[in-house]
Amino acid sequence: MKVEIITDSHIGSSLDDFLKEEGIYEECQTQALKEVLVWQIKDAMKKEGLTKSAMARHMETSRVQIDRLLDPGNDSVTLQTLVKAAAVLGRHWHIELI
Repeated sequence: MKVEIITDSHIGSSLDDFLKEEGIYEECQTQALKEVLVWQIKDAMKKEGLTKSAMARHMETSRVQIDRLLDPGNDSVTLQTLVKAAAVLGRHWHIELI
């Protein structure tokens, strides 16, 4: 899907082109990815009937750490934490470069 920007200086350009021109493409891409990951974790927790407190117990961490994990604005979450969260949920991550 291609989103077209309708402004005088960007008529016909894609959203990606606009974000690159503004110098924020990577930042926006990173934020979008984090939001998708958080959504997937929350959805899996809901399907498994796990509260934040239960998730923290299973991950052997604190509820505060789970709040950080589930905060799309927190960019300090490690791959190790994501892998551990997925394992608790009976899932795994599939990450690839494309």
